[in-house]
Amino acid sequence: MSTAPPPKPKHVAIIMDGNNRWAKRRKLSSSAGHKAGVEAVRGVLDACKLHQIEVLTLFAFSSENWRRPRPEVRALMALFMRYLRNEVQELHEDGVQIRFIGRRDRLSARVLQLMERSEALTADNRRSILVIAVDYGGRWDIAQASVRLAADIQAGHVDANCVDEVMMSEYLVTGQLPEPDLCIRTGGDARVSNFMLWQFAYTEFYFTDTLWPDFDRTAFEHALMDFGSRDRRFGGRNEEVANVKG
Repeated sequence: MSTAPPPKPKHVAIIMDGNNRWAKRRKLSSSAGHKAGVEAVRGVLDACKLHQIEVLTLFAFSSENWRRPRPEVRALMALFMRYLRNEVQELHEDGVQIRFIGRRDRLSARVLQLMERSEALTADNRRSILVIAVDYGGRWDIAQASVRLAADIQAGHVDANCVDEVMMSEYLVTGQLPEPDLCIRTGGDARVSNFMLWQFAYTEFYFTDTLWPDFDRTAFEHALMDFGSRDRRFGGRNEEVANVKG
């Protein structure tokens, strides 16, 4: 009798932590750590392709990251722009659609231009979706969704009595995307750091001490194996899970 393969997540979200500590251990600059982190992104994207992960969301720059030293923020933004210039064409040829979530009013015109070009170029791709969270915060996401929903109620487009969790989800920046099945956080800390607070309601979490630049395909596959061993009940019993959409 054949055994069914373990379930795989459709949507994986990653909190990429540990670049600075990786650099300090090697007596390198923080920018060197962030550059090594970009290399790790390539490896995880390859693993996602191999395992047919439909959506990958990367927490690249949080709303709180603006508090970091100004030279580090400038270096992060320069690295982000370099990544978009160097990698997007290859992602496009590989059928990856790129989306960005987060505030856009605090980003420079050059960064915005590259983001918009990347989204436009890859808009029709259907193999998989890469979501990059830039200047993103979970509380901000819920607040902006509430404001937009309130405006539609005031304009008469929405009946306030019909507002429910499903409708609220549609106003979040993740829109029509499935909620994450698995969130991986590297670097040893066990917290979500204001990331996708609404969307994580029934997400499985995988915390690892591995620093992000060292998080390779093997490490990613360990996270997938751990996910496959989980008993996801969504608040119900085992026999009810089949009727629940994650």
